[in-house]
Amino acid sequence: MIAMAVGMMSVAGSFAVQAAEEVNIYSYRQSFLIDPVVEKFEKDTGINVNVVFAKKGLAERLKREGKLTKADLVLTTDISRLMELKDKGLVAAVDSKVIEGNVPANLRDPEDEWFALTTRVRNVYASKERFGNKAISYEDLAKPEFKGKICTRSGKHPYTVALVSSMIAHHGEAKAKEWLMGVKENLARKPQGNDRGQIKAIAAGQCDVSLGNSYYFGKMLTDAKQKPTADQVHILFPNQDGRGAHVNVSGMALTKYAPNKDAAIKLMEYLTGDLAQGIYAQVNMEYPVKPGVEKSKLVASWGDFKADDLAMSDIAKYRPTALKLLDQVKFDL
Repeated sequence: MIAMAVGMMSVAGSFAVQAAEEVNIYSYRQSFLIDPVVEKFEKDTGINVNVVFAKKGLAERLKREGKLTKADLVLTTDISRLMELKDKGLVAAVDSKVIEGNVPANLRDPEDEWFALTTRVRNVYASKERFGNKAISYEDLAKPEFKGKICTRSGKHPYTVALVSSMIAHHGEAKAKEWLMGVKENLARKPQGNDRGQIKAIAAGQCDVSLGNSYYFGKMLTDAKQKPTADQVHILFPNQDGRGAHVNVSGMALTKYAPNKDAAIKLMEYLTGDLAQGIYAQVNMEYPVKPGVEKSKLVASWGDFKADDLAMSDIAKYRPTALKLLDQVKFDL
């Protein structure tokens, strides 16, 4: 395997080694997630995989490289980055019955220009001591009883934007704005930190509830140093009496000028298969998109839940409006 973890685009590497058959990946996903699957793919197929990791700027890099790019495949952490690639005309459609069979229709682009690989639930984290294990909805977070009790990360973060987009899809722009204003009014502090930081804030008594992805909770529970903090928090699935919990996705897209298209599609099909989906589930405690693939034991211990089946393409459609509303209510200020 030829994997190059470069962290930031400012020091991004280049594909230094050429092989008879290879796939070059630009990845927003971290190396510890990608490497186990890539190594197994290389062993099973003999195709070499090169990876450039980055935290931002991959769409700009692809646009700058144009037809000269060496990238075949992009891996992303959420729907907004997949849509950015599509909106900028940087990806190509993939006609694959294998992928079509493995990835449900609501988790792939209607024009087959991107595909989800895993789903991640936007849970509510709640203090065991001050809130308990009770039913809750996203709509509840705007109610007066939550005044001064909510922590969350920035409104600019893609996870927040996607949730607000889903609220617009379900309730319309006016009601979504009203909800957003209610949540802002109930914040215990200015939006800040990452998802783990919200759990730490609850444990420290700064707030009673927060929003966060399920796998961060799992990561903390499996870290000896962070487990005592996570143990003070319940993970709750919102809206179980209604439409279900909002889910986001990690995903993949074939680049428009992929120089190794056939090999890249082999890898895309592999990533949606039982083995790769199982690795994703066990290593990062995300939910596989392929029906029938088992969740990790820890994730399974949280119980089954009802997921919002709103199509990812519908969520992505409202992203510009969501960003506008977040600015209008000055969510981060």
